[in-house]
Amino acid sequence: MDTLELRELRYFVAVAEELHFGRAARRLGIAQPPLSRAVRQLERRIGVTLLDRDRHGVALTAAGGVLLDEARAILDATAAAARRTRRAAAATGRLILATKAGANHELLRKLLDAHAAEPDAAAVEVVLCGLGEQARMLRDGRADVALMQRPFDALTGFDTEDLLTEQQIAILPAGHPLAARPALSMADISDLPDLPLARWPRPDGTYAPGPGPQIRDQSQLAQLIALGHTAAVLCASSRAWLWNAHAAVPLTDAPHVTTVLAWPAHSRSLAVAGLARTAARL
Repeated sequence: MDTLELRELRYFVAVAEELHFGRAARRLGIAQPPLSRAVRQLERRIGVTLLDRDRHGVALTAAGGVLLDEARAILDATAAAARRTRRAAAATGRLILATKAGANHELLRKLLDAHAAEPDAAAVEVVLCGLGEQARMLRDGRADVALMQRPFDALTGFDTEDLLTEQQIAILPAGHPLAARPALSMADISDLPDLPLARWPRPDGTYAPGPGPQIRDQSQLAQLIALGHTAAVLCASSRAWLWNAHAAVPLTDAPHVTTVLAWPAHSRSLAVAGLARTAARL
């Protein structure tokens, strides 16, 4: 049978993400036995084994990994439908734009000002989010459009309009010997024993291995650079928030970064189309 129930998918996602029936049950606020029964019923319904269970724990099968990706997309789509329907019923004509904290505020200001000057432009509410959260917010309906960056953000499933392409720079403590250089290469800063590069979270929330500190937001990064504990590679527009304790040095071989306006490819919103036209003219 190919029919899937949303409740079963929610239960399966919880178990697949926790890889532990007890933790998943607590997360869902239900007892463990009905959760186990629901997952087994889902396996029977699809006709494949989704989870390998033994005395060592729970592991996803290859088929389970596929369903996890598909189930997340389905649950995000249902949440998006509910949120966007409620906003449509409110008849405010408001757009929600997601952007990571610390992004190019000058570019965003120009976009919003140009859009506001258009006849019958929808009001735009800006929501600041963490690194890499924009894609999930677009998929689950918490945002209508987002500022994202190529090549760092996953843009699959979104339409985009390029806004700005810029080089990357190294952000160093002002007193570091490399801070006086006119330019640097990635090799110059990649393996500094006294100044490891900061590590940002990946889309799944984990961090790549390495000696650098795990960074959650711009304020933490700024403080650690000023203290001489780390360095970072960021877009040139990041100069706007640097402190006197920071130095910015151009990187000659780092890939350029393009900031884009992104929105779900299936969007039929006239308000989104209007903002996209403004972005194209920008």
